[in-house]
Amino acid sequence: MSTVISAPREEVFEFVGDLAYRVSFADHYMKDFRLERTRSTGQGAAARFRTDAPFAGGWVELRVVESDAPRRIVERGDTGRLGRTEVAAVYEFLAEGQGVTRVELTVWTEPGTRLDSLKESLGARRWLKRQSKVALERLRMVFEERPEGPLARVTVAGYESWKAPRYGSPRPRTASPQAVGHPPPD
Repeated sequence: MSTVISAPREEVFEFVGDLAYRVSFADHYMKDFRLERTRSTGQGAAARFRTDAPFAGGWVELRVVESDAPRRIVERGDTGRLGRTEVAAVYEFLAEGQGVTRVELTVWTEPGTRLDSLKESLGARRWLKRQSKVALERLRMVFEERPEGPLARVTVAGYESWKAPRYGSPRPRTASPQAVGHPPPD
């Protein structure tokens, strides 16, 4: 499935590649979305969310395994009982002209057992396809029909940017912690 967005390819790639913004266009089927790591972009970024797919709902853990700017993002993960079903999503960003991008999304699952395969065939596969189409349409609307106010964004619970070096992230380029009223780091 695909959609055409009136925005430069680099901007669309950057937005989709930041898992923190995923709730702004896919929260209709990704419930309780949370980041698994402090870094929400690039290879290694990961998230966890719940779905209500018929016969196959549950938690999904997803991580970015390939990020080739501004062309492609590959995400892999697992879902289902004991994480037996593998899931994958591939976003491809194609320049259609000056300031126009075609986003192609391919989503698939690999059931771990025959029972998981049966559950998927009873409706989960069609459900996922419909939800992905809606997400692409909502992504297009984010760029073409700019919503009022800031976009929805998730963060890591308890993460304080001035403590970033403790978690392996570089210190942010914002004001110092003292300037915004935080105590100095230890």
